[in-house]
Amino acid sequence: MTTFARATCGELTADRVGGQADIRGWVNSTRDHGGLIFVDVRDRFGITQTVFDPSSSPAAAEAASRLRSEDVIAVRGVIRRRPTGTENNALATGEIEIAGTDVDVLNRSLTPPFPIHGDEDIDENLRMKYRFLDLRRPKLQRNIALRHRALKTVRDYLDSRGFLEIETPMLIKQTPEGARDFLVPSRLHPGTFYALPQSPQLFKQILMVAGFHRYFQIARCFRDEASRADRQPEFTQIDIEMTFPTQEDVIELTEGMFARMFGEALGIEVPTPFPRLTFAESMERFGVDKPDLRFGMELADYGPAFENTEFKIFASALAEGKRIIGIVDDGGASRSRREFDALVATAQELGAKGLAWIAFGADGVKTSLPKPALTDSALAAIRRIGGAKDGDAVLLVADAPSTALAIAGQLRLQVATAKGLRDPKRFEFCWVLDFPLFERDSETGALGPMHHPFTAPAAGYESLEGDPLLLRAQHYDVVLNGSELGSGSIRIHDPEMQRKIFRLLGYTDEQVEARFGFLLDALSYGAPPHGGIAPGVDRIIQMMVGADSIREVIAFPKNQRFQDVMIDAPSTVEPELLRELRIKVEPPR
Repeated sequence: MTTFARATCGELTADRVGGQADIRGWVNSTRDHGGLIFVDVRDRFGITQTVFDPSSSPAAAEAASRLRSEDVIAVRGVIRRRPTGTENNALATGEIEIAGTDVDVLNRSLTPPFPIHGDEDIDENLRMKYRFLDLRRPKLQRNIALRHRALKTVRDYLDSRGFLEIETPMLIKQTPEGARDFLVPSRLHPGTFYALPQSPQLFKQILMVAGFHRYFQIARCFRDEASRADRQPEFTQIDIEMTFPTQEDVIELTEGMFARMFGEALGIEVPTPFPRLTFAESMERFGVDKPDLRFGMELADYGPAFENTEFKIFASALAEGKRIIGIVDDGGASRSRREFDALVATAQELGAKGLAWIAFGADGVKTSLPKPALTDSALAAIRRIGGAKDGDAVLLVADAPSTALAIAGQLRLQVATAKGLRDPKRFEFCWVLDFPLFERDSETGALGPMHHPFTAPAAGYESLEGDPLLLRAQHYDVVLNGSELGSGSIRIHDPEMQRKIFRLLGYTDEQVEARFGFLLDALSYGAPPHGGIAPGVDRIIQMMVGADSIREVIAFPKNQRFQDVMIDAPSTVEPELLRELRIKVEPPR
């Protein structure tokens, strides 16, 4: 009996020529070339070309001629070199083919609703409905495989640094952490509910109190937010906590982790240490607390250029304490009037009342401002402030300080995107430090934590006296290409300090005891100083592969409305189950 060696569809090479092979996978494509039947067989490891010759294997050739895309088959035959000139250098198996002597159909497939073997642009709703087919496509296979490699590297790295991987509960107590919790009714304790964790925050702090020293977890987390284009109600983070750390310890560990991830998963060198900016500096230079450093075009304050201006709009804005913030559009003087009008419309969509522009063209200065506003001294100051050269344009927004910075920062990103300056294959990390400890809700005015209520105040602010909005935090964000990858902080380990923070946030002692009594108990029994960080896995992998959405790197994501259309979730349940849980459902309003 002939012995056939089992092989994947990506491992056969020229050194196996003459051997017998048995491969199994999906039919990627079939071709009939003058009687010879070519069948490309695919699995997650690659593609192998097989050939069936009716003159030598008539039964196998006949069976191969009836194959369809995505049929599951087993092929046995002899490994041989492809004829000279027909090699495919794009495939690892491109030097060889299998001369098929036998083919078994293990399962037939219906005609797929979209092509599987390419990377064509396909309607996302259709892809989500048939996710089991979408995941067979080469791009998704590569993305999920890279996710595995990156997380394996994380586990190995943290293990080498003395961390233990410890699982924390998925059914926990409901506590306010910013977003809404997903609630799970308890059948055994009617009228009570578990919550799914928004993060393992309190448990990892308790693990530090328990003396485990260094903890990590590839943690599943849940947030019942309003549906957003690039968020998921369930997500994954690399949850890290350590005892007796300084902020520098956490930063050094995290930089090493990212350098190892990108090095081993992508073969890319990530230089360390990462650049650092304070929160205030980031807002002033880029208009956001997650700056994209792949290009310049930094924000600047052009108010000094218009201190004595006769232009009433700018004069009154400056008199009211507003600011004139602008960016230099490199080469922007070549824009047409229609293009400048489009930029004005874009700025207005971002919330600006308008956008002023000044173009330093070869044939002189053109501007949307009235001529009296641009004296020779004003033009000289404008050039000096932003470093504008001949051929550049300056784009200006006048508004309240924070609003002007935010709008100019968003405009900076839009202009850079249109110019192709945001290369997804370039990775520019940075840290943003020295955040405020608190912020006010823009709608209610209520005081809330900038990060979470367990963040320790920065050195010198331990008394918590004075204006709460002036207090700084031992809080740090790691940012890549304009996206926050993870937030972290040194935590409060003193129970009295934690109580003070809760009081500042408006909690009564009764509320604190009901919601966080277990944490305060733990902090009261010799809690060591501790801190950590929790980078988001989905966002990291999305950026590593250059995907447009985190849905491209999650095996079974929800759609933009947070629905799983493949399994039809969320869905109604039987009335008997609701009665057993003592839940009454009101019809939607």
